[in-house]
Amino acid sequence: MTTAIRTLDELLAHADALEREAVERYEELADQMAVHNQPEVAELFRNMAAIEGQHVNKVTELAAGRELPRLAPWEYRWPTLEAPESVPVGQGHYRMNVRQALELMLACEERARDFFAEVVRDCPDPAARATAATLAADEQRHAQLLREWLTRYPELSTIWQVDLDEPTAQE
Repeated sequence: MTTAIRTLDELLAHADALEREAVERYEELADQMAVHNQPEVAELFRNMAAIEGQHVNKVTELAAGRELPRLAPWEYRWPTLEAPESVPVGQGHYRMNVRQALELMLACEERARDFFAEVVRDCPDPAARATAATLAADEQRHAQLLREWLTRYPELSTIWQVDLDEPTAQE
């Protein structure tokens, strides 16, 4: 996968979208879990939305005074159709437990870290590489925190595999 991000402004435009989409997806999942009487999972998604909101603020500060490019949805250089830090549509489930939610979040943090690490490796702009390295380190710290949280919850089989009334994704 090649990000092809060439400037700091392009990087910041991508980082802003990446973080905003993560906030939006976590808030959607929190609302869904609340509707399905999963308060602990809902709270976890709300907390993660707040954490990602802090990332939005950080990117906004980094972009202060800059004219960032406005990208159409198809112009983002994500390795998949969705921003790397968003829980992919259809992977949430109304019966998920805290551990499963943490595993989804960990995968998001790792994809975001890998995205920024690729910019560090491939971007010709030294300022963009330095900023991407900082952002990748932030994502790595969050991934490590989620790994620590995962140790508190035992591995369980995926409880919804026996669901005879499979829900349609609400996303």
